[in-house]
Amino acid sequence: MTQDSAAKFDAVRAGEYARQSRIALAGYDACHELSACMLSAVLGEGKSARVLVVGAGGTAGEIIASATLEPYWSFVAVDPSQPMLDLARVNMTEAGMADRVKAVQGVVSDLDAAPLFDAALMIGVLHHLPDDKVKQEVLAGVAMRLKPGSPLIVAGNYRAYASQPLLMAGWSNRWRMNGVGPEEIQAKMNKILQGAEPPQSEEAVFALLNGAGFEEPIRFFASLFWGAWLARRMPASN
Repeated sequence: MTQDSAAKFDAVRAGEYARQSRIALAGYDACHELSACMLSAVLGEGKSARVLVVGAGGTAGEIIASATLEPYWSFVAVDPSQPMLDLARVNMTEAGMADRVKAVQGVVSDLDAAPLFDAALMIGVLHHLPDDKVKQEVLAGVAMRLKPGSPLIVAGNYRAYASQPLLMAGWSNRWRMNGVGPEEIQAKMNKILQGAEPPQSEEAVFALLNGAGFEEPIRFFASLFWGAWLARRMPASN
């Protein structure tokens, strides 16, 4: 996430984030849990690892799931939004995980430019970045900080929202199922159409990852517009 895109995640949005996210993404907790499981499948059960978490503010679901599964992992959590980072810190403290997490208010480029991490998580970030150039720059910044061959989990919305009216209708019904009225649903749909720039296709996600220095990814989770993929940083060239 960039400083500009963080502006939308103010104190008001942070306060409602947990409920809103679980409605907007059917399978919210499952995505975080499977992300932890996939990283562990690559890194190996019961081993120590240092994990970079990009856009870590909010529920801290990916950190809590990963830390629960793997007790020897530690985390550096970076997010430009202080209210979202504060919310994450509360959730991590309640889960008893805070002492394993270093929280950094800022962006990936603020971190040391060295391959210090064994893995990375970047969930719900890509579609908030403004264009393909910025998306690829952030992904390249993550790659630079990963050891060669290390895994990245990237998850977020892909495909142009307006191009998929049936999925938009299903998304609208998801809100209706959770007791939201017609006017508020319409406001949310309008906000979705104007408030994010997802990659245009899964192939576009693959191209962004490849251009940033990652090998061909594998998708392991999907929900309406949402996808989650695991990709490895390309090995160091000889």
